[in-house]
Amino acid sequence: MKFLASLVLACVVITAHAQFNKYANAYLDIGVGARALGLSNAYTHLPEDATSIYWNPAGLTGLKNTVDINLMHNEHFGGIVKYDFGGLGVKINENSGLGFGLIRSGVDNIPNTLELIDTDGNINYDRITSFSVADYAFMLSYARKINKIGLSYGATAKVLHRNIGKFGKGWGFGLDLGFLYQHKNWRAGLMLRDISTTITNFTYNTEEFEEVFNATGNEVLRKSSEIALPKIALGAGYKIHFDKNKAFHATPSVDILFTTDGRRNTPISWDPISIDPRFGIEIGYKDIVFLRGGCGQIQQSKETPDKKVWLVKPNIGAGFRIKTVMVDYALASIGDRSVFLFSHVFSLRIGFNVKKKEAPASPKTSSLL
Repeated sequence: MKFLASLVLACVVITAHAQFNKYANAYLDIGVGARALGLSNAYTHLPEDATSIYWNPAGLTGLKNTVDINLMHNEHFGGIVKYDFGGLGVKINENSGLGFGLIRSGVDNIPNTLELIDTDGNINYDRITSFSVADYAFMLSYARKINKIGLSYGATAKVLHRNIGKFGKGWGFGLDLGFLYQHKNWRAGLMLRDISTTITNFTYNTEEFEEVFNATGNEVLRKSSEIALPKIALGAGYKIHFDKNKAFHATPSVDILFTTDGRRNTPISWDPISIDPRFGIEIGYKDIVFLRGGCGQIQQSKETPDKKVWLVKPNIGAGFRIKTVMVDYALASIGDRSVFLFSHVFSLRIGFNVKKKEAPASPKTSSLL
């Protein structure tokens, strides 16, 4: 705990004289797992698989299998932006769990036309190359359960990397803390995202484009930094059974996200705090088939210059389970909140149970009388 407090204090001192960036690391706000996205991200209190690494690391204590693998693929803006997640959860024992995760959000095959015109002033299309711009988040999580009071806690350390082809790169580090409480059919979660503030430092290979910038009178940027301020997510839900056999059930959920990077277009906001609620419900039959729906991204938009209206983005989803294999789908809204853009999200979850080898019994010894 002393180390954690020192780390947070050091980050605060470092960032005290820096400029904070609104919507920094926005790709990390999208979410992972089709189940969560089908519920409009009202998910802080629900994860019990490898997606806990992202949503709430404390959920790793609820792994149903010894090893849990979760994969997700998502495409935005007509397939231009690829968004992928891979997670691995490991059940250490009944009270603790470990997780590893990777997020990649990138645009590939971007034409590089800086050398389109050769030294003689001729256009040569063979000189066009391509590059990718991608953001990566490498995550390591640990969680532990306090059995007597139904409370679990966990932490996720994040290493962030941005690759801008041969033009630049950036590295950053952040820390998330999560808490999960369960009592009978009630669940509640608390997620402290970027609690240490997340700082990403960038360097640029100015030799690649310095001539172009100088010709247009633009300043050549050699270094920069991006700072993400803490976010707080509170979530709660209750599982309702409709029959004595508990075959049909429903779990209504609510999440409230508090951001601290300035006033945003949310139902409740003041500088620097903004409050963004999300609502979701999951209906299941025998934990085999699931239907999901949710709404979020509530904000005001100008319908006319003199009239504002409230907009709410709906999400829907479904899933089915075969033993330890779970397939989920979501039709999730993304992009500009004033325009209805939807993305198809697919995720696959596979669980494995590894039996521990029992130690061989020690041979009996006899004594001579």
